[in-house]
Amino acid sequence: MDFEYTEAQRDLSGLARELLTDWAGRHLRPDDTGFDAELWGAMAGAGLLDAALPEKAGGGGYGLLEQCSVLIEIGRTVAPAPYATSIAVVAAALAEFGDHSQVRRRLRPILRGESTLAPALARDFASFEAERGEKGWRVRGSHSVVAAGAFADGYLIEARSGADSVLLLVDREAEGVTVTRQHAVNGTDAALLELDAVLIPRADAISAPEAPAWARRRAALAVCAHQLGVLERALEITAEYARTRQQFDKPIGAFQAVRQRLADAYIDVEAVRLTLWQAAWRESHGLAAESEIDVAKFWASEAGHRVAHTAVHVHASTGIYLDYPMQRYFTAAKRAEFESGTATAHLRGLGLALDVPV
Repeated sequence: MDFEYTEAQRDLSGLARELLTDWAGRHLRPDDTGFDAELWGAMAGAGLLDAALPEKAGGGGYGLLEQCSVLIEIGRTVAPAPYATSIAVVAAALAEFGDHSQVRRRLRPILRGESTLAPALARDFASFEAERGEKGWRVRGSHSVVAAGAFADGYLIEARSGADSVLLLVDREAEGVTVTRQHAVNGTDAALLELDAVLIPRADAISAPEAPAWARRRAALAVCAHQLGVLERALEITAEYARTRQQFDKPIGAFQAVRQRLADAYIDVEAVRLTLWQAAWRESHGLAAESEIDVAKFWASEAGHRVAHTAVHVHASTGIYLDYPMQRYFTAAKRAEFESGTATAHLRGLGLALDVPV
């Protein structure tokens, strides 16, 4: 595989960095809702929302690799743009598996920046149970900490029906739907989604049997790509601080302990980068990528923890000041760490012994 950016990746990441850096410069202390409608509209106007989707769905013809490049830039600014959920998972799934009606009714408003949809996919077990009837699907269940769910206009849920899973689209205002805002590590964008015998029409079901697993893989890669941007920028800020902060008439970066922490953090960030691109490249080329995605999630979690703590430790008390940007990177990295799962789970998924040191 080739780790170099394609021309499209360079163009999209450059455009995203310019737009998001400008936004960050005007919002030094963004709120914690996880969504800025003006920014979302600006991203749509700049073509960032539709560029990395197939042309048949009204996109620019690019795909997963370009989505990851945009997500890295969003992570670098910790911008409140639900690209990882609405575009990389929901819009991409609709473009891949949705019919013409679903693309027109559900996907196009997202690409115009008019709405957002949040995925609620199965974790270790299914959160929703669905029964198929003459009028559609009757769904019951609940799903906690739905990322970007607090402000979403609708949801793409994975429900268990017998031995199989199905993806269903449900409106926020549908009868029987209850959305409760939750405060996660770095904001109030998450939600508890509860469905009480909600009737979902057949027209809002994605029937492809491979769609649920496909969506879960894309969701995992989106978290890893966003985490890479967060860690990359956190390390840059920390290295600059170590060059300029003086103790005993020396930059603190001159001390061996600090240099060692920064060197280890650099290796961790590179591990996140390489494992992400290996997994994303295989997935984008239709190759088996489950093990590679598990490895990428492992590094997003484990390296994320180490780099986040290194950044705060090097900054000392400054690192946790609410007025200083490092606090936002620390909490964003911790949330991605939790979303990526534990090292034990990843080792088990790879078939490795659970007593392997990590």
